[in-house]
Amino acid sequence: MNNQPYSNFRATMAVAKASFRSIMRSPSAVVFSLAFPLIFIVVFANIGNRAITADVGVSKTCDTANDFYRGLKSHKVANLITDQSTADMDKNLSKGDLAAIINIQKSSTPPYITVNTTYSTSSGDKGNIFKMILTNIAYNANRSMQQGPSPVVELKDATIQGRKYNYIDFLLPGMLGFSLLSSGVFGTAFVFLSLRITLVIKRFFATPVKKYSIVLGEAIARLIFSWIGALFIILVGHYAFGFTLIHGVVTVINMLILSALGLIVFMGFGFIISGIAKNESSVPPIANIITLPQFLLSGTFFSIAAFPGWLQGISNILPLTYLNTAMRNVAFEGASIGGVLPQLGVLGIWFIIVYGVAVKTFRWE
Repeated sequence: MNNQPYSNFRATMAVAKASFRSIMRSPSAVVFSLAFPLIFIVVFANIGNRAITADVGVSKTCDTANDFYRGLKSHKVANLITDQSTADMDKNLSKGDLAAIINIQKSSTPPYITVNTTYSTSSGDKGNIFKMILTNIAYNANRSMQQGPSPVVELKDATIQGRKYNYIDFLLPGMLGFSLLSSGVFGTAFVFLSLRITLVIKRFFATPVKKYSIVLGEAIARLIFSWIGALFIILVGHYAFGFTLIHGVVTVINMLILSALGLIVFMGFGFIISGIAKNESSVPPIANIITLPQFLLSGTFFSIAAFPGWLQGISNILPLTYLNTAMRNVAFEGASIGGVLPQLGVLGIWFIIVYGVAVKTFRWE
């Protein structure tokens, strides 16, 4: 006869162990958490760098009241950025987010227009594309308007040093967010709804197991599984596609910490769904209402800067947007956990909201 006193800690670990085994045996969990993100990485990493537009920062001192600027603005390939601060432009240029920064100045003597352009070593093909655009516009302007030996338009350029920013550096953090959101919402919702419908939770109540042990055990299991998936995705991205880990192992650890915090928030959505869903067939529609807008609007595949203003407003309230931003700042910018506190603050607000609703809607029986 076992005379050992009852241990709620051992009960929690037993629930976690059983739940982890269940997750590993679930094909859908493996597909959503590992296979889908890896497939997206392989596909987009091989097509993402083939940009057909060049984002160009416009200096705050740039003269925009001239025909050259208007001609450049109407060009389909050149996308002129005017709403960024000088510091943001410099930072984005150094990592290749901007192809160049232009500063057009007018003069009363030839050359009447001087186009000062700054590129970076990270500009790559985008910088070369924009340079050809400038050369073409300047050539046409000089040919049609030149009245003497001096050109009407003169091009001057300079190049600064910058780090190469590949599309994989943008894509992979989004894929991590995709994996965490899928696991937290779908996994939690299906598990707890199934436990409730099959009366497993009700049987737990006949034992000394505490309610929080059931939830905590499931959370631990899903966290371990998500960490394994996140580590797998990070390593594949780094060694196969050159994903940047600016501080190496420290960056990986920080990304895993962010993964844990994001998963906890997303599990709250799963608890809400498991509480309001009547049966397992009603889980996917409800879950997709929560996850699909975030997959599309949170900068998972493409920067939200490409969206119209009203759509950016929606993007800027979604929790996945802030997790993706924090992941990218940590991975490429080298930010610490303390350096992404604004993003964590928004996730904290979502945590309070989501779990406040979950407490009201979650049902044990």
